[in-house]
Amino acid sequence: MLTRAPRESGSWFWDLDDVVEPGLESALLTAGRMSAVLRQHGLLEPDALEWNWFQVGKGGLGIHSRLDLVERSLEDPKLPEALRSCRPAGYPQAEMGGILVLGSGTWFDAKGTPQSEHRLVELMVSPDEIGPSAEISVYHDIWGPCDFRGEPHPAIHAANAPRLTSALEEIVMLLGVEPEPGEPTYYGHAKGYELAAPDLVDGRGPDLTDTAVG
Repeated sequence: MLTRAPRESGSWFWDLDDVVEPGLESALLTAGRMSAVLRQHGLLEPDALEWNWFQVGKGGLGIHSRLDLVERSLEDPKLPEALRSCRPAGYPQAEMGGILVLGSGTWFDAKGTPQSEHRLVELMVSPDEIGPSAEISVYHDIWGPCDFRGEPHPAIHAANAPRLTSALEEIVMLLGVEPEPGEPTYYGHAKGYELAAPDLVDGRGPDLTDTAVG
């Protein structure tokens, strides 16, 4: 069974200022371009969008929206208006926070058998009118050389990590800008286009299962 950490084990952040136009339409187009690369590598098949609402001067409103992409693509010209129509009626000045692209991806177990996992790779884009950005995050141990118990799993790592690396490399070529690695967490951190290898003691990595990994 695939285990998921409560925090990301690696993330990559793109500052897209001066690269793409700010705003919702541009953010969705960026999400469509990036998810197309992830889809080609079997890492993300978008099926829904989720975001929260905030108001300048008030902060987060504690209101979240979700829109299923039923027979609709991220390139649909009517999609931005569909998202705007979800604005809470009591907050006409509310603005959208980061938009999370949800969907399932394929990973390979130790026998090479493909498995489907919801939220295998997460993509978030910002519709901010000031600073457009995008971020890719992963939460599972299949991308690193050891599982969350510290056991090396070379077959699983070899079947999955190179696919993520290739997708990130292609996205860099697509966007024309290098990502910044996300902040390290208890569960790992990005180094280049992969996860940093943990320090091994007697051939084992750290046991991270003392926290809520499930």
